[in-house]
Amino acid sequence: MRKKVLIAIVVLLALLAGVTGYFIAPINSKHNLKIPSSNSEEVIEYLQNQGINVGGLDKLFLTFAPKPIKGWIYLNKRRFPRYKFLLLLGKKSVHYTPITIVPGETTHFVLKQMAKKLDFNHTLLEQSYKSLAPYKEGNILADTYNIPAYFNENKTIEFLIKKSFKRYKDLSIDYYNDYRPKEWKRVVIVASIIEKEAANKQEMPLVASVIFNRLHKKMRLQMDGTLNYGIYSHKKVTPERIRGDKSFYNTYKHKGLPKEPICNVSMNALKAALEPAKTKYLYFMKNKNGAHDFTESYESHIKNVKKRRLEQKK
Repeated sequence: MRKKVLIAIVVLLALLAGVTGYFIAPINSKHNLKIPSSNSEEVIEYLQNQGINVGGLDKLFLTFAPKPIKGWIYLNKRRFPRYKFLLLLGKKSVHYTPITIVPGETTHFVLKQMAKKLDFNHTLLEQSYKSLAPYKEGNILADTYNIPAYFNENKTIEFLIKKSFKRYKDLSIDYYNDYRPKEWKRVVIVASIIEKEAANKQEMPLVASVIFNRLHKKMRLQMDGTLNYGIYSHKKVTPERIRGDKSFYNTYKHKGLPKEPICNVSMNALKAALEPAKTKYLYFMKNKNGAHDFTESYESHIKNVKKRRLEQKK
C-alpha cells in the first residue's frame, strides 16, 4: 500500500514538474497580435494560425487565467515564459486600438471618428483638445497611432499631441538646427494648404512653390482648399461660399496665409513646405485626370480653365 502511495506521489510530482516546465519554457510570439474574442478556444486557434506553438494545456490555462481581451495587443518582446505570455492576453495595459489620422482631415471629423472607434465621449475629447492643443488646428500629425486601452479621453489627446510635436521639433531641428514655435506654426499652415490642394505626393512641392511665389508677389492665394476648414472639410467650395465666408481662412478675401492651419498634415506636406520646388508657377488648374496643370501666366491659366469647362460639358 505504501509503495503504491509512493509511486502515485512520484508520478504526481513528475506531472507537476512537467506541467511547470511546460509553462515556464519560453514561447515565441509576434509583437502585435489581434485577439479575436474572449473565448479561449477561438484565441488558441488564432494563435496557432499565427504560428505560435499553443495547444490543449494552454487552453486549459486560459480558462482559469484572466479572460483574454478582444482587440490588438503590443508585446515589447518576442520571447516570453509561456505562462506570462498567456497572462498578457488578458492584461489591459498591453492592449491598444490603432487610430489613423488621415492627411488633410480636420480635427472636427478626427475627434468624431476617434470617439466612435474608441467608444469615447465626444464632448470630453473636444474639451481635452481645446485645453491641450497649441494651435486651433493641425496639432496631430497624420499617421497611425496605437492608443493604449487604459487611456481616457484626456490622456489620448495628450498622447497624440505630444507625439506629434516631438516629430515636429525633430523635423525642424533637421532643417533649421532649431525649433521656434512661431516660425514652425507658419510651416504647418503652409503644409495644411498643400495637403488640401495637392492631388498627390508628387505635386506637393509644386503647390508649395505656387504658395510662396504668390506670397512673394503679395498676391492673394485664392485657394479653395483654405475654405475646407473645420466642419467644411468635405464641402464643395462654390462662388457663393467664397463671397459669404468672412473668416480669416478665406484667401480670396484676405492677403497672406490664414492665421491657423486648415487641417492635420502629413510628413510629405511638411517636407514640401520646407523644400518647395523652384518654379515661377503662380496658378494651377485641375485637369481631367484629377491632377493639376501648373502655369506661370494668367493667360495660360485661363486657357486651362476654359479647356476644363469644355471637358466637363462633354
